[in-house]
Amino acid sequence: MARQLPIGVLISGSGTNLQSIIDAIEAKKLDARIEIVLSNKADAYGLVRAQNHGIHTEVLDHKVFTSREAYDQAVVDLLLGRGVELVVLAGFMRLLSPVFVQAYSNRIMNIHPALLPAFPGLHVQKKALDHGVRFAGCTVHFVNEECDEGPIIIQAVVPVFPDDTEEALAARILKQEHSIYPRAIQLYAEGRLHVVGRKVFVDGLNKEGSQVLVQPPLEE
Repeated sequence: MARQLPIGVLISGSGTNLQSIIDAIEAKKLDARIEIVLSNKADAYGLVRAQNHGIHTEVLDHKVFTSREAYDQAVVDLLLGRGVELVVLAGFMRLLSPVFVQAYSNRIMNIHPALLPAFPGLHVQKKALDHGVRFAGCTVHFVNEECDEGPIIIQAVVPVFPDDTEEALAARILKQEHSIYPRAIQLYAEGRLHVVGRKVFVDGLNKEGSQVLVQPPLEE
């Protein structure tokens, strides 16, 4: 039986990416075990998702801490206490301080609904549509001390149509998020990810199936 990587998932909201990770674990597609789901908001629905699957949850309200660093140290202490080896940010709406990043260097993953380094930050679907791009997507990356700047692990690409709404584009991207986040965690669990500078090398990467995407298509 494969070793189960102990992970901690941090959320602030509905937890759809958390659910995709839970589903992948239960389907035996992800060799991981969620030791804790932690939220900075007591009303985050992701907590209910976790509890429905018997997963330990904690709420740590950032408002009662005197500084970002104090809060992050408390979170790190909880994660270490649960034996967490990989931290997974799944809609955790807080920037991490160096206290957190250094404690789990190259062991924190985040997912962003854009093809980084394009469109970091918030409101990324609006930015993509306003810019008129033909493709958008999502990115799983390791977290460093800069916002949405860490080494890229995996990306998925979706088409963008001129008449798209933000909601339509966001839904198209979210579906891919639910596929690539469990995949990124599985690659880590298998020991196949190696960070060298800004690059993440993947052991055994298959280069044969690479596809070229063109939008609008070359032929209708």
